[in-house]
Amino acid sequence: MKKISLFLLALVAIVELQAQKLPDLDASPADIVYFRPNGRNAEPTIARVIYGRPAKKGRTMLGGTEAFGKVWRLGANEATEIKLLQDVTFGDKKVTAGTYTMYAIPTEKDWTIIFNTKLDTWGAYSYEEAKDVARVTVPVGKAEKEVENFTITFDGKDNAAVMVFAWENTMVKLPIKY
Repeated sequence: MKKISLFLLALVAIVELQAQKLPDLDASPADIVYFRPNGRNAEPTIARVIYGRPAKKGRTMLGGTEAFGKVWRLGANEATEIKLLQDVTFGDKKVTAGTYTMYAIPTEKDWTIIFNTKLDTWGAYSYEEAKDVARVTVPVGKAEKEVENFTITFDGKDNAAVMVFAWENTMVKLPIKY
């Protein structure tokens, strides 16, 4: 009788564990990209970017869900964060080594990329312009093919490169000198 009771108790515990659900996974998973000018296996020398990768899912995102002319977190969920491993010049603006939140103000013709000192923010809801350290405006280009998930990557070698932002049919390239 004691063995049957222990067996039933164990069975109930197993059923209860199986019935517990994990929290819903994030619809816009986080990603990390490093700039490694000497290839994938090289040490990162310039920057690390952590950002959320929202999906288009049949929607109009730029100029739709993400309105033109408004500060945007440059991804999904938490605002995009960049850690600069050395002083870098974006466009014509020098930004010292350190960690920053990145935002953008997209329009149909150009994007203003913003580097801000307020960290650990969700979305752009608590964005504070007074904490901007640099703003760089770059023209909008066209992606070769439609990009379903918002993407940030780097391209370049030697002392010059670009940080690339791509989504839908849009591609924006932010020049970098280091």
